[in-house]
Amino acid sequence: MTGLRGYFHPKTATGAASLIPAPPWRYSGDLLTVEYRTDPDRVRELLPEPLEPAAEDPGAVALIWADWQSCADSGRELLDPVRAQYKEAFAVVRCAYRGRTYTRCVFIWVDKDFALARGLHQGYPKKLGSIHQTRPHPYGPAPRIEAGARFGATLAAADRRLAQAVVTLREPCDSNGFVNAHPMVHHRWLPSVEKGKGLALDELIESGAASFEGGRPWTGEAELELFEAPTEELARLEIREPIAAYYRQVGVVWDGGRLLESGTSGAE
Repeated sequence: MTGLRGYFHPKTATGAASLIPAPPWRYSGDLLTVEYRTDPDRVRELLPEPLEPAAEDPGAVALIWADWQSCADSGRELLDPVRAQYKEAFAVVRCAYRGRTYTRCVFIWVDKDFALARGLHQGYPKKLGSIHQTRPHPYGPAPRIEAGARFGATLAAADRRLAQAVVTLREPCDSNGFVNAHPMVHHRWLPSVEKGKGLALDELIESGAASFEGGRPWTGEAELELFEAPTEELARLEIREPIAAYYRQVGVVWDGGRLLESGTSGAE
């Protein structure tokens, strides 16, 4: 009998219906980043063992909007844009594991199913949402990437607005911020199909870019608001002090992660 093919569900005789292809996955994107400080205890409550708060600035948060085009090695998705283009918004914090500082994504929303599946495979806690951000363009009314340019961004899920921001660029800078500047540390969790059996998959993994390139970052100021919603908790990361805002165009390749620990998180 012919075996089923495909990197992910659904597996078929040809594999063409698989929701996502095998890595490497390649990304081109525009990132709008807003960094601020929240109550460090609100960050700590999102860090399962064995993760600990970062030693320095443990309440730092980055809320990031990203407008992506992505593809597998063949690049075929780029010529069928519905399979390549998606948007996401995500909140990251910093944490420590065995003395090393990592970045961890604690909330994330995307607007396409293939992006959601890729993220769950990588340990991102992805959910579906509605995400929009201003796109730069060299002509017409759209902003250029220059001093004084203003970019708006919104995030909603389940018909409720969760966040909105307006970023005003001030000047070029050397980095895209410090909160999202480390390798990612995530958990891959899957409950057992048998009641009371805990987790069938329980992995702590490290993940990062296999390669990266990017344009010159710009920094500026942000007006950021978070909103309460009945099934979301982003607003618990309340804004206590703004840090900075950034805009950058990037290219990234993801080609797998590294297992750090297995079966030790104690998650429920």
